[in-house]
Amino acid sequence: MKVRLVDIAHARSGDKGDTANVGVIALDPRWYPVIREFVTAQRVSEHFRGMIGGGVDRFELPNLNALNFLLHGALDGGGTLSLKTDAQGKVYSTALLRMVLDVPDAEAKRLALPAAR
Repeated sequence: MKVRLVDIAHARSGDKGDTANVGVIALDPRWYPVIREFVTAQRVSEHFRGMIGGGVDRFELPNLNALNFLLHGALDGGGTLSLKTDAQGKVYSTALLRMVLDVPDAEAKRLALPAAR
């Protein structure tokens, strides 16, 4: 089943120098394992291909039902140096929530995940 990340999580982002910091938090604690399994550093890197100049680090925060991603080289030098419209990386959270996950039907049904419309 196709599941939109925006339907099962919310996100916040900001800048840390030239690195965008994106936190993804499950809307329901039962959905955190799905996010942990399918929203990998590799998948996030592919999602932002052409938008970031460096690698992606992922950190798990299971006590918060969340993941945190560092998108290196995403801000053209950072807030005071960058000529990007979003020099503080605030839209990276919204952009990441556009990701669509392919979750096995049985797992999606068991967790009552909302299907992508």
